[in-house]
Amino acid sequence: MAVSSPLPRWAPTPSPSRPLWRWGGGTPDARTGSGGEGWSLGRIFPWASAWQRRAPAGVDGRGPAGFDGVEVAPSTRAAVAPAPVRWAGTDEDPGVFLTWEDVCVSVAAGAYGAQPVSILSGITGHAGPGEVLAIMGPSGCGKTTLLDTLAGRLGPGITQTGAILINGRREKLAFGTSAYVTQDNVLMSTMSVRETVYYSAQLQLPGSMPAVEKRAHADAVIREMGLGDAMDTRIGGRMTKGISGGQRKRVTICIEMLTRPRLLFLDEPTSGLDSAASYHVMSHIARVAAREGMTVVAAVHQPSGDVFDLFHRLCLLAYGRTVFFGPASDANQFFTESGFPCPHLRNPSDHFLRTINKDFDEEIVESSKARRKTAAEAIEILTDAYQSPAYSEKTMDRIAEMKGIGGAPFRKREQAGFSTKLFVLTRRSFVNMHRDIGYYWMRLGVYLGIGICLGTIFYQLGHSYSSIQSRCEVIMYTTALLTFMAIGGFPSFVEDVKVFRRERLSGHYGVAEFVISNTLSATPYLAVIAVIPGAMLYYLTGLTKGPDRFAYFVVNLCMCTMLVESMMMIIAVIVPDFLMGIIVGAGVQGVMMLNGGFFRLPNELPKPVWKYPCYYISFHKYAVQGFYKNEFIGQTFPSDQLVEKNVTISGLRVLQEKLQVEMGYSKWVNIAILCGMVVVYRVLFFAIVKIAEEVRPKLRGMRCKLCK
Repeated sequence: MAVSSPLPRWAPTPSPSRPLWRWGGGTPDARTGSGGEGWSLGRIFPWASAWQRRAPAGVDGRGPAGFDGVEVAPSTRAAVAPAPVRWAGTDEDPGVFLTWEDVCVSVAAGAYGAQPVSILSGITGHAGPGEVLAIMGPSGCGKTTLLDTLAGRLGPGITQTGAILINGRREKLAFGTSAYVTQDNVLMSTMSVRETVYYSAQLQLPGSMPAVEKRAHADAVIREMGLGDAMDTRIGGRMTKGISGGQRKRVTICIEMLTRPRLLFLDEPTSGLDSAASYHVMSHIARVAAREGMTVVAAVHQPSGDVFDLFHRLCLLAYGRTVFFGPASDANQFFTESGFPCPHLRNPSDHFLRTINKDFDEEIVESSKARRKTAAEAIEILTDAYQSPAYSEKTMDRIAEMKGIGGAPFRKREQAGFSTKLFVLTRRSFVNMHRDIGYYWMRLGVYLGIGICLGTIFYQLGHSYSSIQSRCEVIMYTTALLTFMAIGGFPSFVEDVKVFRRERLSGHYGVAEFVISNTLSATPYLAVIAVIPGAMLYYLTGLTKGPDRFAYFVVNLCMCTMLVESMMMIIAVIVPDFLMGIIVGAGVQGVMMLNGGFFRLPNELPKPVWKYPCYYISFHKYAVQGFYKNEFIGQTFPSDQLVEKNVTISGLRVLQEKLQVEMGYSKWVNIAILCGMVVVYRVLFFAIVKIAEEVRPKLRGMRCKLCK
């Protein structure tokens, strides 16, 4: 199936919607079954009130469904069975009946002319409201690829065919109706657990909802995942330890569960969790799915027996092929009938994966005294057995039934407005920059050190003839070296871009909000970096005094720093690896320095390439010439006594004859040009992200058509 959308199906769409959230206080998972005080599902989701009364309050129907860290295991599978769901009158936000037929995915081979490598071959299945579908299989079997295919998240260079339908039609899910929990936990390391979820709640939940209720809802979701004791602990990263990997996974799940999506994709939700935490997390997800009619599709590596009992359906893959699909409770019988019974007291999931993992077939053959079937032979037997009418036809009949389900298409749920998102993102980015020592504070320390070094080396230049050259050197080092240090913040830029991409794919906000908020939050820090070291350097070296000249000096330096920051953001999008990005950024700035008009005077630059266009593209040209005009206009210096005695040289003559500065416009025009370049670089960053979103899916779609 060709992919035509640049974003996953749950990304924001321009379709109108009505307000979805109606709050009364409390939390939907802490409510009482009688509908007394506290939140009720009908007050949060008005369309759900018709069937809420039929759903049990908890897993076993005995009370609140909130997770408090101590949970009684359900005695039978029926305890988490999906509640009866009637979708009449819920056309605004119907349940998700997801089906896929004959899905094939292949990736282009690296060598020229080589055949594409197949990852998935003819995968068919379905998932419905209130169910938890587990995708299992050995490493490399295609679990994550299948999950990405169903979610519309396949990357470039991957070809996809087959039919993926939602309620019987190809449809793009609107924001809030679908969510994806990635395997990688991409979070801001400087934020606490509470702040991370709360900021996300402010972005995702409607702007009409009071901030107090958003915070209460965020706190409730955090406690549901057993993170109550870690609420005020920071996520942690390269600078601080923070929470554990398993807790980060649960924070990621919290973020995507805030809006109670209709369709939830989970990639390795139990990785990094111990058996108890895995059970509690998955039991809560299964409970929410059963209570609210949520469709859950999870790629699970190797669940424990208790976690396996929570799954309603199982899709077992082996090297891109379907070994079994159907109710999880029928998998054991299927293996037994096929000649691979599960030993007594062994976890069924362990037995399934051990049977179909052929990575160690050689060891089985060498160590076995009796003739035992290898995993490759077992896979062939099981796949053939699954194709029998007893199993495959049941799957096809259920798919045909789901394809006949109609109803209104999905609509975008209400979320925060543009101004609210902009304010929240600016505030979050400001706090992140303030706490990240490596982002600006270490650079400020380096800038202060450089300012002291330059100020003491060029201390009080005076007004001798030799001071002309010294002033030029101070200006060159200020423009080149201080702006070059913006590379130090590149690792933080990369982390910001990763968080942005995850949240952008989930439809939390757009590119414009990110670009504007990043600019607004970074400007105060860049101003501090420019003013404090600039003032120290300016007065230690004895540059031309005057408040207007000093103000121009720091403004020019601030513009240069902002411009380099914008350029590094562009590089962070194009080259996401921070080591390669630093190399590329250093190379680009090095080339710009060579064409800045200092190392080689403008009239001496080779005209092809280096002067036209590199000289006019380099921001160093406008920064250096602005500094020159600010420093030399209105000044006089004694001439070189070896050439001409008792004669003074005006600053204007120095600019025109010795430095070859363009004098057809004032120094403030140079500031305006630098400001315009900052805007151009930010717009270029915006355009690169948007073009990537538009072009990559179209190219993937073209490849899909060629393969048909």
